[in-house]
Amino acid sequence: MKKLKCHCGAIEAQINVQGNLEKFIRCNCSLCKRKGAVMSMVKNEDFKIIKGANKLILYQFHTKVAKHYFCSICGIYTHHNPRSNPAITGFNLGCLDEIDALTLKDIFINDGHNHPLDKK
Repeated sequence: MKKLKCHCGAIEAQINVQGNLEKFIRCNCSLCKRKGAVMSMVKNEDFKIIKGANKLILYQFHTKVAKHYFCSICGIYTHHNPRSNPAITGFNLGCLDEIDALTLKDIFINDGHNHPLDKK
């Protein structure tokens, strides 16, 4: 079990993870390249907001399928549901106190800039 919290502490989430997190992701889509977060993913049922749900702000763009959540007080990106698989929750590893995302190795780069759902 891991605990996620934004910078100001208004938002907290419980992440049900067995053992250590195994996959670390960055994305080069127009939003992710600007926020610069290293993320990991779990099934939606393994991610639960336990404090501050009313302080979350939802941001959507382009197709408006993906849901990106930010703290309305400190502005920190906490989590999202990607449009490629809305049944999972991606979360900001920088919001976990026990992980230093700047020291992680083997970070997978997701090519969100050339998203398969955007093929013309």
